[in-house]
Amino acid sequence: MTDSILVVEDEQDIADLIAVHLRELSLNVDHSLTGEKALELAFTNNYSLILLDVMLPGISGLDVCRQIRDKKPAQAILMLTSRTSETDRVVGLELGADDYMTKPFSVRELQARVRSQLRRVHIMSKLTQGIDEEDITQKLCVGQLQIDITTHSATLADKILDLTSTEFDLLFYLASHSEQVFSRSELLSSVWGYNHSGYEHTVNSHINRLRNKLEKNPANPEIVQTVWGVGYKFNAQGVSL
Repeated sequence: MTDSILVVEDEQDIADLIAVHLRELSLNVDHSLTGEKALELAFTNNYSLILLDVMLPGISGLDVCRQIRDKKPAQAILMLTSRTSETDRVVGLELGADDYMTKPFSVRELQARVRSQLRRVHIMSKLTQGIDEEDITQKLCVGQLQIDITTHSATLADKILDLTSTEFDLLFYLASHSEQVFSRSELLSSVWGYNHSGYEHTVNSHINRLRNKLEKNPANPEIVQTVWGVGYKFNAQGVSL
């Protein structure tokens, strides 16, 4: 089945250019000029990925991201921001965007990042459908934390964690390598599927969001810990009985 992508971009020339290069990957592409239309399309169709520009007339891309994330937690969202808009990038990630790209971007980078997001979507789809069940570990239990990849769900002390798809992937990866320290670039490569300098803030934002959902005191994390000067690690004792 061919993947469908929604491009939300108010500049028609840019949208047309993006669509051309996405169709080179044999993808179906829909386009919306406004946030209002984007929400309508997102809620009535199943898109493998949404490319969402921050600057839109009417409802902003940030508001669109928040509303989609509220109703469709597993939806993959790649935000497009201007190179000088650091605040928008941070807010977009905090609202639940899986990743972001800064304009202007190269065709090769766009295609690579889209492929990366679609690869993650396909992997999780296969797992949740039970494909190759004998070859995968369906559940990971560490103390009071239980992660079920077949249902794409996680609980801590029997409380369901409301995770986005990328937060789930990040938690599963860290918990699968308990006590191992990963740099931001290593997490970008392993969880997001690429390693481009300048995008480490993607990891920081997702770690912060994950801590807000996992930790009793996110300001003093006991589960996902920072190893200063190196990166992050999963502390199994933080979820022990």
